[in-house]
Parts: sequence; C-alpha cells; structure tokens
Amino acid sequence: MKKLIVLLFMILPLSVVAQEIKIAYVTVQEIFASMPELSTIEKQLTDLNEKYTQELKAMQDEYQKKYSDYMAQQDSLTENIKLRRMQEIEGIRTRMENFVPIAQQDMQKKQEELYKPVQERIQNAIKAVGEEKGYTYIIDPQVFLFTGDNAINATQFVRTKLGI
Repeated sequence: MKKLIVLLFMILPLSVVAQEIKIAYVTVQEIFASMPELSTIEKQLTDLNEKYTQELKAMQDEYQKKYSDYMAQQDSLTENIKLRRMQEIEGIRTRMENFVPIAQQDMQKKQEELYKPVQERIQNAIKAVGEEKGYTYIIDPQVFLFTGDNAINATQFVRTKLGI
C-alpha cells in the first residue's frame, strides 16, 4: 500500500509536466522606451535637475566671492572678523557638501515616483497579454537567458495592449 502511494506521488508531477507550456518573451526595455509619457517624465526630471544645478552654482558663486573677498582683505581684518568670515565660508562649503547628496536622493525619489506608474502599466499589460494568450511564462530576455525556438515574442502584443 505504501509503495502504491509513493508511486502515485511520483507520477502526479509527471502529469503536470505533460501539460502544454507556452513561453513568451517581452523586451520590457524596448516597450518602456516607446511609452509616450516618457518624454514628459524626462522633461520634468531635466527641469528638476536644472533647478538643483542652478542652486548649487549659486552656492559655489557665493563661496568663491566670499573666499576671494576674504583673501583680498585678510591682512586688514581683525582676528574676530577673520574668524567670523572663515566660519561663514566654512558654513557655505558645508551646505554645498550636504546639498549634493540630498539633491541626488531627491532626484532618485522623483524618478522612481514618475516611472512607477509607467512600469505598473507595462506589468499589467504583460499580465493581461499572458492571460489572454494563455502563456505559462513571459520572460524578459535581458533578464533571463533562454534558448529554444518555441518561445513567442509577445512584445508587439504588449505594445498593442498599451496602445503604442
């Protein structure tokens, strides 16, 4: 009896394997690059980057001016004023050093925020195509290496589903 149960459990997975497996692939990067809202997103990111660049340039200009003024006047300044000006210059330098990583984090956060809905639309379209066409697996050839002539290129189906 035990042998029969063991044999049954061994044969059961074979019946699952015997089912038809349909594999498709989708080049997600190609679809992503052709999304119409991508140009708007890139414009927003470029504008934000430009604002950060201008702000950093203003800080650098302020630093250069204060430092140049200090160097030109340092012989005629009292120790108390020299110390205050050096602290002021050091404060500007510290602000610049802190500004760069914060700006990079803000840019990355904004990029993720803007790209997320696009990525979700693509994922939903891939899932819908997979369900409509009955694909067992849909893979991205840039992520997974696969061989076989039986795989179907579903990229165009997804593009059609997205209206692009």
